[in-house]
Amino acid sequence: MKLAAIDIGSNAIRFQVSTVLATDKTQPVFKKLEYVRFPLRLGHDVFTTNRISDTSIAKFKKLMKAYKLLLELYEVDDYMFCATSAMRESDNGIDLANEVKEELGITIHVIDGNREAELINRAISSYLADSTYLHIDVGGGSTELNLYAMGKKIKTRSFKIGSVRVLEQIDSPLMWKDMENWIKENVKKDYGKVTAVGTGGNISKIFELAKLKPGSIMSVKKVKQIRDMVNDLSIEERIYKLQMNPDRADVIIPASTIYLQVMAWAHASSILVPEVGLKDGIMLHLYEQSLAQQKLDFQ
Repeated sequence: MKLAAIDIGSNAIRFQVSTVLATDKTQPVFKKLEYVRFPLRLGHDVFTTNRISDTSIAKFKKLMKAYKLLLELYEVDDYMFCATSAMRESDNGIDLANEVKEELGITIHVIDGNREAELINRAISSYLADSTYLHIDVGGGSTELNLYAMGKKIKTRSFKIGSVRVLEQIDSPLMWKDMENWIKENVKKDYGKVTAVGTGGNISKIFELAKLKPGSIMSVKKVKQIRDMVNDLSIEERIYKLQMNPDRADVIIPASTIYLQVMAWAHASSILVPEVGLKDGIMLHLYEQSLAQQKLDFQ
């Protein structure tokens, strides 16, 4: 079975095709066949003008056409396009989704913050034990927080704070305060020691630069060390010395600020970085949907 997930974010648009190799009792095993990350920063338009610009719309439609061709070439069995913060907040995001549906036959699901968090949680659940975790997913336009205690998700909330918003200096002090209050009200001492779980391209890059073994816990001290090292470099040096994409080089510091602030409010001294995200959650959703359909077919 071949599945494809397309994550239409605020900073970039990701496309992945994977095949299901095998399954165990809990999780399927996916093998990545193709991955494309295109740096179309929809958030720059939306968070400053509330609209996706004509230039971005033209590029977006070309990209959707290219992705559709890849879906056909890989002969995928199922796929899902999900759009997050930028498209759901833009005045013309739904219109653009409708145009793509009419012109290309592609359905774009413009999902809310709770649905986004739910899909990402599917991908990280296998990495968690029966402990207390605060899952932090920082995107370009929003940050999703999910609190786990005793192996169960007990609270979730989406905040309009993201790396592109902070970079553009259009993040709201009131939203920061709201996030601080939510964390302090919900992350209770009774739950014991809190471990942060970080998802998103920026925390994955920080983990990569830390040169830790996969599955290792990264300390707050190490996150700050990497943040300070990157901050001392110019954008050009980050691109050429650290091999960052240009659209990663400018948002990695704003993103690290969000992770570190959330961890400070939650009194989390370390962070687990499973290197999964929305696209992985979409894959699991498609796989589970396929299994459910197969069961119906056999009945």
